[in-house]
Amino acid sequence: MTTSHTTPWAASRLAAVRPSFIREILKVTEDPTVISFAGGLPNPDLFPLQAIEEAAARVLRDEGTQALQYSTTEGFLPLREWIAARYARRGVTVHPDDILITTGSQQGLDLIGKCFIDTGEAVMLERPGYLGAIQAFAFMEPRFCTVPLEDDGPDIDAMAATLGSDAPTVFYAVPNFQNPSGVTWSGEKRAAAAKLLEGSQTLFVEDDPYGELRFSGTSHPPVGSMLAPDRRIMLGSFSKVASPGMRVGWLVAGPALRGHLVTAKQAADLHTSTLTQRILARFLADNDLDSHIAKIREAYGHHAKVMIQAMEQYFPDDVKFTRPEGGMFLWVTLPQGCSCMDLFEKAIEAKVAFVPGAPFYVDGSGGNTLRVNFSNANEAMIEEGVRRLAGCLESYLAAC
Repeated sequence: MTTSHTTPWAASRLAAVRPSFIREILKVTEDPTVISFAGGLPNPDLFPLQAIEEAAARVLRDEGTQALQYSTTEGFLPLREWIAARYARRGVTVHPDDILITTGSQQGLDLIGKCFIDTGEAVMLERPGYLGAIQAFAFMEPRFCTVPLEDDGPDIDAMAATLGSDAPTVFYAVPNFQNPSGVTWSGEKRAAAAKLLEGSQTLFVEDDPYGELRFSGTSHPPVGSMLAPDRRIMLGSFSKVASPGMRVGWLVAGPALRGHLVTAKQAADLHTSTLTQRILARFLADNDLDSHIAKIREAYGHHAKVMIQAMEQYFPDDVKFTRPEGGMFLWVTLPQGCSCMDLFEKAIEAKVAFVPGAPFYVDGSGGNTLRVNFSNANEAMIEEGVRRLAGCLESYLAAC
């Protein structure tokens, strides 16, 4: 395989990995006059700044030498114990020894790819799928196969067919308020998917960065809770409920999987920041996280409601969009044959940004879809941004 990179030392595997389209878009949205629905950013007004400041001061005062020292690869034990207790509250039994602290949940994806995906092996994704997973796994040069998402989760018949025909090594999914679609798997789909996975040789990787952000509807147990510990890996993150800048996530893996992942992390960064882990653990011990999350849920639920109402008022009737019960994203679908890349150019001229849907597909489809984020904007920005986008849609669809 040849690489498109001009540097003669670039490894050939880089040719399989596309730059993050979202990161490129964020450069455009640095213009303060642009209303951006493009980034997957938590709202900074909801960061627990004072509480984290106090936790940091206390850690440096009371345990400074330990916090500034090297630590174990697995992560700070009190933090892993807190995570295990959090799972127990959801009825999921997880031992602290099964938890590996990672530098953001994105590192978890990187470690999983390194440990369990060989070149040419099949990797199954939702369609559309999370761009960060596509990018992380692409380094392993796999063969991607996809299962279409319906309003309540994966197409179970298509999933069964793909498991049988492609025998994927890994199935990666985001069952709660999926990025990019906002779709949540129903309880029936979770049970049906778990039954199919138990009868396969496929490792299920369940990413759940948004699960705590439900603002309507009914919660469901993780799919991984229905699978044997050595048949699944569960990923989580503090980025959406505390701070993305702290870069602290985790993965849960049974003994047969965990050793490989620990070795891969040792080779990557030895361990996640000791200082950050201890500050986060102190913040969690000294504060009521549930109360903080309740504020986030209330705010995001309101933002989503405002965006949906604005879309209902301003969008053309033939433009469809999801109505998520939580998370941070809405998914918009234009009529077949339309190009959201072309629409994007018009939108930027109108000073509003979104993410075209095509990068979330590995098969070249999705050209008529787009993702919008509702968490990192206030009510007035959402209303005006949707109005601007609706104007672009009307003029584009008239010429489409």
